[in-house]
Amino acid sequence: MQIAKNKVVSIHYTLKNDAGTVIDSSEGAEPLVYLHGSQNIIPGLEKALEGKVADDALQVSINPTEAYGEYNKALTQVVPSSMFQGVEKIEVGMEFQAQTEQGVEVIRIAAVDGDDVTIDGNHPLAGERLHFDVSVAEVRDASADELEHGHVHTAGCSH
Repeated sequence: MQIAKNKVVSIHYTLKNDAGTVIDSSEGAEPLVYLHGSQNIIPGLEKALEGKVADDALQVSINPTEAYGEYNKALTQVVPSSMFQGVEKIEVGMEFQAQTEQGVEVIRIAAVDGDDVTIDGNHPLAGERLHFDVSVAEVRDASADELEHGHVHTAGCSH
């Protein structure tokens, strides 16, 4: 069975950046399982997997525009530390949810300089070219419930 829209796909992968550093991997763990065509993975990887079958392997490099987007400096700003009431110590890398015009978004602390805190609304991999080594473990038809909900139902799913 080929990977196509509305198929449930299981893949093993290793993700590296341009420097060759491993960012994420399913090695030694369960495969990543997703519903193809439902925007559950980055567009570039989804396009590269289209038409593949179980046991296929591929290496693919994805540009930022087909991954997490280009880095957008406008999504950073400096705010006073007083905006983080109740947080004992503000540290680089911490993540918070913020209500924006587009809904709830995750922001990261990019820098702390005294009472000035630089926040960043970019995805941590924005602007990065991503390199995947992927092997397709399984392709199956999605259930009616999975199609209705737009994602795969696995053990522990709350539906």
